[in-house]
Amino acid sequence: MLLSCNNSADDKTKTDNAMSADTSKKMADVKTETPPAAPIDSATAAKNWMTFSTPGEVHKMIASWNGTWKTDITMYEPGKPPTKTTGTAVNKMILGGRYQESVNTSTMMGMPFEGHSTIGYNNATKMFESSWVDNMGTGIMKMTGAWDAATKSVTLTGMGVDPYSLKEKENREIFTVVDDKTQTMSMFGPGPDGKEVKFMDITFTRK
Repeated sequence: MLLSCNNSADDKTKTDNAMSADTSKKMADVKTETPPAAPIDSATAAKNWMTFSTPGEVHKMIASWNGTWKTDITMYEPGKPPTKTTGTAVNKMILGGRYQESVNTSTMMGMPFEGHSTIGYNNATKMFESSWVDNMGTGIMKMTGAWDAATKSVTLTGMGVDPYSLKEKENREIFTVVDDKTQTMSMFGPGPDGKEVKFMDITFTRK
């Protein structure tokens, strides 16, 4: 009987503790719940969509980069002299002037090279966004960055796969509009020691 009584007391304590823990969890859940966002009325939603989808002044600036450009490319590899090659970039606006598509052709490591980029300006985030694919990989590199009107440049950052290690690494690109007929682009990424190094320079000259 004494054992039975003691067991009952223990069970009651365990039950009380479980109920207390359950109550505390419920109270914590109530405290941490995020209140639902206020619904957007149809007029505001339509206005937001129009703002998001309508090309603006930045898109007009991007369109001014349309045309055919000669590319002078310099590649850098730690411990080796730079290698140089030339190519062509053909730019055109697509999807009603919302994005610019660029088709780049040249030679790389003695083989024909072709890369396609898409660049646009996101009206909602106020950021440039770009994507890149080429015939020497199977991944899509995506980058974002802010336009600097003072230097007429945009610094884009994003993740891309390093073909040598097959691991994703952060890349940085600086694109600069020198004048109406000249643009430059420099690419940076982690070197063998993990520190950032420059691995490419391109000068674009309008044909």
